Amino acid sequence: MQTFFRKTLLIISFLLLLLNSKGSAQKVVQIRDAVPQHIFTFKEIEVLEDPADQFSFEEIKSNAFDQAFKASTSSTPQTKKLNKTYWFRIKIKHNQNAGKPFLLEFFDQTIDHITAYIPQENQTYQAESLGDARSFNKRLINHKNFEIPIKNSGNEMQTYYFKVKSSQISDIIIVLRTAEWFISYALDEYFYFGIFYGMILVFSFYNLIMFVAIRQKQYLYYVLYNLSVGFFEMSTDGIAYQYLWPNAPGWNQLAYAFALCATSIFALLFTRELLLVKVKAPTINRLIIGVIILRLIFFIYCYLFDQTLFSFKFLEAIPLAVAFFTGIYIYKNGYKPARFFVLGYSFLFTGFMLKFLIMLGISWLNFGVISYYSLSFCFIMEMIFLSFAIGDKVRILKLNKDKAQQKIIRQMAVNAKLKDTINRELETKVEERTRDVFHKSLIIESKNQALEEANILLQKQAEEISRMNVLLEHDNVALQTNVEKVSKDRVMNTEVDFEEFSKIYPDKESCYAFLAELKWKNGYHCRKCNNDHFFSGHILNSRRCSKCGYEESVTTYTIFHNTRIPINKAFYMIFLIYSSKGKISSHKLSELLSIRQSTCWTFGSRIKKVMEDRKKTLKKTGKNGWSQLVIE
Repeated sequence: MQTFFRKTLLIISFLLLLLNSKGSAQKVVQIRDAVPQHIFTFKEIEVLEDPADQFSFEEIKSNAFDQAFKASTSSTPQTKKLNKTYWFRIKIKHNQNAGKPFLLEFFDQTIDHITAYIPQENQTYQAESLGDARSFNKRLINHKNFEIPIKNSGNEMQTYYFKVKSSQISDIIIVLRTAEWFISYALDEYFYFGIFYGMILVFSFYNLIMFVAIRQKQYLYYVLYNLSVGFFEMSTDGIAYQYLWPNAPGWNQLAYAFALCATSIFALLFTRELLLVKVKAPTINRLIIGVIILRLIFFIYCYLFDQTLFSFKFLEAIPLAVAFFTGIYIYKNGYKPARFFVLGYSFLFTGFMLKFLIMLGISWLNFGVISYYSLSFCFIMEMIFLSFAIGDKVRILKLNKDKAQQKIIRQMAVNAKLKDTINRELETKVEERTRDVFHKSLIIESKNQALEEANILLQKQAEEISRMNVLLEHDNVALQTNVEKVSKDRVMNTEVDFEEFSKIYPDKESCYAFLAELKWKNGYHCRKCNNDHFFSGHILNSRRCSKCGYEESVTTYTIFHNTRIPINKAFYMIFLIYSSKGKISSHKLSELLSIRQSTCWTFGSRIKKVMEDRKKTLKKTGKNGWSQLVIE
């Protein structure tokens, strides 16, 4: 009895384990000609996270990892951890009786790296590398999506593995399609893309013409906004990579971020211009400018320091919400063109929130292809209604202009009647005045003759005065020259204060000019290569050798080299020491020059040493003997 009970318990446990394994087993998708397209969802896709990228494919496909894969809990699994490795696997039941070729397609074009492990007939796997981080011409099929042809031979079940890694949150939408269905779908998709981007170009070109004709900035901002939207959509749906920069995968990783930033900025600028925010809502106008500045700062920070932050596209909800709120506020305050603006942004806000909620994991909102392209559809509706808003604004401006013109016409008619009345009165008064003027003209004519005679006399006097002024000017020039000479001689020969000395050398430029003249009075001669030709250097009054490029400043090889004393005060200090024959104290120099006594003592000692060394030479010098102390 106990043996029977034990056997019964084992059988029940085995049945429960068998039922449990069947309930949790991965669902296999079968290839059939009657099903031209199948999208893998839920239990048809199994996921394994590999954050450290530590597992090899041999380990992944081994029995030890068979239970590590978990069925997807959403219809479309996502790679929410940026730059982390995910493994996905699907199981396909091949059908050698199927007459059509099949292929697997990844629908999200923003995935950076995909390594597909495709089972072969000899039980081995062939690895194929895909992703938008590779050059476009390396794809198996030249299409914006990632396609993998399937060799449908035999009737066995095969497991396909995919290693995925991306810098953005990616949707793992895997589709099994017949080649016939793929070609039909691709043609239709590119046709709709042509319509979408064609509409953007048409809207942009029309508004560009309007900007050229009317010169209103709202048209230019709308053109730039539309082109930014088109650039963003092309960057995210793979069209730009296929046709614009197929050999620039590095740029392909960042292009969408530039487009998204431009879209937000030009959308806010367009909002500000279209709705006259600066006049109608000054506070909101400041808010818009602040959001634009913060958006630019965030973009620059992401680009320079952490480019993974570009993937947080939901932050665009901030400028979008600001523009949406601005439209509602302006509309409530009675500005009618804002109604179409609010309606257009309602579509865009709805599409953005749908994408955002799907990203947060609300899977029931994900309707596959419809949800994937929902934002593009909302962009189209927004463009249409924004065009209506611009047209409505122009219509209202035209109505206001017509009313103003009618008012002007009525006023002009009143003015014409008033003008006729005034003209008649003026004609009468003019006739009266003409008679008075005729009598007065005779008197004026006689006075004019007297004035002409007086003018002739004044002209002669003016010529005499002019001649005298010329003579006085020559005398003034000569007098000024003599005064400067006398002042300079007085300064050079007598003890004067710093203020009077500064009249001869008032600033650094005049001191440098004197040094240059003194230093190179016998001509320039390069100390490095003995060359005699030079150019002006980068420093004031310096000279650079035309041959070797050696640049010599005006203070080099002079007593002023490396001194921190202002050059004009250093001049005066040399003059004072020379004039006093070295007997002036450093305390007196400090008092006269307003420089620290230690500094005066250091530089004064240096000057006195040079005077001592050149005692014999200084006896033979004249009034400018102090200048002999300058050149070393």
